Amino acid sequence: MKYIAGKILTDKGFKKGYVKVSMNKIIEMSFGSCPKTPDLRGLITPSFVNMHTHLGDAFISQKNINLPHDIMKLVAPPDGLKHQLLKKSTDDEIIKGMKKAIQTMISDGTSCFFDFRENGEHGINLIKTALEHFPIESFILSRPKELQVDENEILRLLNISEGIGLSSISDWEFEDVEQIASMTKKRKKIFSIHVSERIREDINKIIKLQPDYIIHMTKASKKDLLLIKKENIPIVVCPQSNTFFNMFPPLELMKNIGNIILLGTDNAMINPPKIIDEINHIKNITPNVFNNEDLLEMITYIPRKVLNLNDYMQDAKFLSSNYMILDERTLQPIVNELVGSEII
Repeated sequence: MKYIAGKILTDKGFKKGYVKVSMNKIIEMSFGSCPKTPDLRGLITPSFVNMHTHLGDAFISQKNINLPHDIMKLVAPPDGLKHQLLKKSTDDEIIKGMKKAIQTMISDGTSCFFDFRENGEHGINLIKTALEHFPIESFILSRPKELQVDENEILRLLNISEGIGLSSISDWEFEDVEQIASMTKKRKKIFSIHVSERIREDINKIIKLQPDYIIHMTKASKKDLLLIKKENIPIVVCPQSNTFFNMFPPLELMKNIGNIILLGTDNAMINPPKIIDEINHIKNITPNVFNNEDLLEMITYIPRKVLNLNDYMQDAKFLSSNYMILDERTLQPIVNELVGSEII
C-alpha cells in the first residue's frame, strides 16, 4: 500500500486529500490529512480528454519538411500540402504515424480523444487499424472523401463512425452542410465543424446546424461568442496549432462571457498530441487569466459532463479507473495509471 497526498480535482474543484494505492490502482480516497507520511505528493486528477485531433497527418512530422505557416497552403482541402502528402503516402506510413501519436497521448495521460478523419471510409479503416490493442477510447468523426454530398456515402460513414466532423462552411455549399448535419442528427450521431478559424463565418448559419460542439473560433466576435453561449454550444480551442498560424482564440473573452471551453491538440504534424502542452501554452500566452483548476477542468470534468461520462472523482468515491498524479508546478505527469507507471 502506498499513499499519495495533495489536491484532488473533483467536479467541485480542488480539495485537500489523499488516495491509497495498491497494485497501481486507487482503492481508497479521502479528504483531509493523510494518516501516514505520503509516499508522493502532487495533484490527483482524472485522466484527460483530447477533444480535437487530426492523427492522420502525424506521419508528416517525421518528414524533413518545412511546413508553411499559411493555413490555406498547409491544411485547406482539397489542395493544401497536408492533403497532397496524404494522397502520396502509403497506408502503412499513415498507420505508423497514427500509432506513434496514440502512444504519445496515452503516455501523456489521455484516455479519450476525438479525431476528425479525412479520406472517407478508407480513413476510418486506417485509424481503426492503428487503434488495435491500445487502451484508449476514441470517437471517430468521419468526413466525405470529396466536398460534396453523396447520401449513400454519408450513411455508410455514419454506420462505421461516431459522427461527422467537417472542415468549415466556407469549404462547402451551405445546403450540403445542412443536409449532412440533418442526416447525422437523425441517426443520433455527433456533428461537429471548424468555425471561424481563418475568417469570421456566419454564426447564425452555424447555430442553424445545431452542432454538438465547434472547433477554433479564433476570428469570432463578441456577438458570436454571446450567441454560442446562449445556445450552450461548447467550443474546442487548439491554442498551439492556432499560434503556428499566427492566430489565437479570444480565451479571455470566452471566459468572461462564460462559454464552455474544451481543449484539443489539432494537427499531429504540427504538434504532438500532448494535451498538457496546450494548458502550459495557454498559461504562457495568457498569464493570469486561468488558474490550474480552470485549465485542468477543460480536459477532465467539462468534457466528461458534455459527453455524459460517469467517470470522475466526486465526494468520497473514486469513480475513474484512470488517474493522473501531476507535478503541481509543471503539471507534467508523475504517475500515469494508463501506462501502469510505478510510484517512485
